Amino acid sequence: MSLPAEFHALAKRVNNWGRWGPDDEIGTLNLLTPGVVREAAATVRTGRRIALALPLRQDGVQTGLIPGRVNPLHTMTAINQEIFGPGTVAVSDDAVTMGLQAATHWDGLTHVSHSGRLYNNRPADSVTAHGGATVLGIEKAPPIVSRGVLLDVARARREDSGGPEDPGRLPAGHAVTPEDLDAAEELAGARVRPGDIVLVRTGQIQHYLAGDRDAYAFPSPGLSVRTPEWFHARDVAAVAADTLTFEIFPPEIDGLWMPVHALHLVEMGMIQGQNWNLEELAGACAEEKRYAFFLTAMAEPFVGGAGTPVAPVAVL
Repeated sequence: MSLPAEFHALAKRVNNWGRWGPDDEIGTLNLLTPGVVREAAATVRTGRRIALALPLRQDGVQTGLIPGRVNPLHTMTAINQEIFGPGTVAVSDDAVTMGLQAATHWDGLTHVSHSGRLYNNRPADSVTAHGGATVLGIEKAPPIVSRGVLLDVARARREDSGGPEDPGRLPAGHAVTPEDLDAAEELAGARVRPGDIVLVRTGQIQHYLAGDRDAYAFPSPGLSVRTPEWFHARDVAAVAADTLTFEIFPPEIDGLWMPVHALHLVEMGMIQGQNWNLEELAGACAEEKRYAFFLTAMAEPFVGGAGTPVAPVAVL
């Protein structure tokens, strides 16, 4: 099935090709200016640090739903080995094999393509078997540091139903709409502004934290195809969510698979994150009644990578 006219119309409205020049390889990360970072640093009040990454483990979030995306396979290559001779300092070393998008990660700009093209009108066949992403690789990302804003959609909807003490979880079939983002922004009391990194909480990761990997993976709430225009209008630098697939899965439009990925990564040049654990952060934000914070989420610079593990930290 070819992409419908509705998708191409959306793509045209959010397209950033050429905005930062014909040679640009980082897209909306251009919005992480020194001024944006200075303002982000000013959000730190208590110094409370909250880790947002899942542990890297062999029984992690991957269940085989996504072919080739394997959980970390950890191997010891040396255990207390006296490599310089008997009685010398002993060394333990280890190695790991894993999908770069196995756990908490950023999707890079070459993670998806459509109509034979990548972001900024680069050819999709620039991704090769031996070179990986020969352009737009994740190693091109600058230091990802900005103001983070938590849009707790699940809590905002729960409060509407009269239960603010319960952080909530969206139903599996819920497509997060621009109206949902507006409601969560109102709850946050902080308008999303250019250069922000937005974290969208659905509560879906509660399934994984409770030990149910299958329920976490599928079916899943997630971002609607209507939301890229919301992020584009606010000049958001990046978006991450607490689900495996980021967007609603199965899709809201029959036969249109991964349209939000294509609109974000290909059209806007905006990286997106999955499997971010936002539960502790959501509790802290509700407790302190503020939803904006300093966020560091550096991309591991895998040359030619279509994605990368990340260990983000929010500082309140």
